[in-house]
Amino acid sequence: MKLLLTSGGVTNPSIRAALDDLLGKPVEESSALAIPTAQHGHSACGPQSLWRFVSGAGSTPMVDLGWASVGVLELTALPSIDPERWVPWVREADVLLVDGGDATYLCHWMRETGLVDLLPSLSETVWVGLSAGSMVMTPRIGPDFVSWRAAPDDRTLGLVDFSIFPHLEHELMPDNTMAAAEAWAAGLGNPAYAMDDQSAIRVVDGVVDVVSEGRWRHFGG
Repeated sequence: MKLLLTSGGVTNPSIRAALDDLLGKPVEESSALAIPTAQHGHSACGPQSLWRFVSGAGSTPMVDLGWASVGVLELTALPSIDPERWVPWVREADVLLVDGGDATYLCHWMRETGLVDLLPSLSETVWVGLSAGSMVMTPRIGPDFVSWRAAPDDRTLGLVDFSIFPHLEHELMPDNTMAAAEAWAAGLGNPAYAMDDQSAIRVVDGVVDVVSEGRWRHFGG
């Protein structure tokens, strides 16, 4: 699986160019599945924010990029559906657009449904994460980013070896300062990146690089 781990979506031409490169064909010829599940685990999210994501009416460009088709995959529904029904939906998609919310909640449902076990076989599929949709791929998110009360700890999937501090210096998140990111990274015990909404991390075959028109910083583990 190819990863494009964003803070705020496909927000600028550089991130869009990285997405086009990962897809290997135009967005207009590509099919997408939108996964809003992480929102259910975060206290700041609700029906209106879910609708904004799946409809493309929000300020985080994901589903509204001109895809040939867009569907919705709600992970919490999958345990009640035969895998023979939903697994082909995932395999046929060119890209999974994974929304933010609580990364530990998303992690739980990726494991509960078996979606995480399917990922290694999706070698050509692109995972585009937004905030928690990116953080879920990391080893830990840090206790301050856990909103879901049932989360056992701050551990997530660990499919990459670094953690992500999103929304750096966001105007609506005054606590997301570089100093806060430094303190957060110091408590993790693994490499990490802090990045603003104009930045993303691309991972292909284990090779990591940053795509940015904004501000970001790498912290060694």
